[in-house]
Amino acid sequence: MSTATEPSADRTPAAWAVGAVEAAPGADTVRRSELAAFLRSRRERISPEQVGLPRGPRRRTPGLRREEVAHLSAVGVTWYTWLEQARDIHVSAQVLDALARALQLDPSERSHLFALAGAADPDPGTECSGISPSLRQILEQLEPYPACVQNSRYDIRAYNRTYGRLLCDLDSLPYQDRNSMWLAFTHPQWQAALVDREETVRLMAAKFRAAMAEHIAEPAWKALLKRLQQASPEFRAIWERHEVLSGVTSRTKRFRNADVGLLHVQHTDLWLGPRHGPRVVAYVPADAETGERLEKLHALALADS
Repeated sequence: MSTATEPSADRTPAAWAVGAVEAAPGADTVRRSELAAFLRSRRERISPEQVGLPRGPRRRTPGLRREEVAHLSAVGVTWYTWLEQARDIHVSAQVLDALARALQLDPSERSHLFALAGAADPDPGTECSGISPSLRQILEQLEPYPACVQNSRYDIRAYNRTYGRLLCDLDSLPYQDRNSMWLAFTHPQWQAALVDREETVRLMAAKFRAAMAEHIAEPAWKALLKRLQQASPEFRAIWERHEVLSGVTSRTKRFRNADVGLLHVQHTDLWLGPRHGPRVVAYVPADAETGERLEKLHALALADS
């Protein structure tokens, strides 16, 4: 006698085929297995020295141990172990973001991580995503004047060579850190380049709060806000004032570049869509001396490219 779980002896080949399909692992199971394997492969390729950890005499694990990845990403060891065991657990975008940073994933690997986890990346970090070749050409033609493409969240999506050397070496930063507000609150060289920094960061935070009202539930905005609050006590203090600003502020700015000195520039926004969306930010010299110094900065950038 056949049971409900045993195949009948007289089942046709077609019936057996149906049973095989039904017994195959589901898409979620396959994706969790792929995620587990991907995490293990990325963990094993990173040496302890790369993340500032001692190797120790008894290390047998290639790369990092699970508990080390958990510590670096501020995730529970059990939780991370379950991920590598392909357990059926929910993983938040914040946890995935922390793992991507701890495992030093490049943009393609980060995108793959979020795709396998079935989550939306709050900070895609793709290199200049959505930037057309013609827009890149415009940025290049504006040289020696510094110019970049920036959105209302202050993400720097593209920039010309002069802008890349204006406040720090942007090329040396990971894509997810190329955000002018993040840099203004956390990057020492960028901070030192802002002559009127205290007023600048206060206005930036007020503009960010005003713009965020239209994006209050979006993961990328929430992720940046949380990251700033965790990294900068100064930002937290400013944010708690609930200041908002949506109008035009001073167009004259002062930067102190480490290579060419003090720069007085006029700030211009060229909007690429609805106001408060993406825009080209350009800086033109406010005096002849600044013009000469921007020429010198551009020449330095060309020499390094």
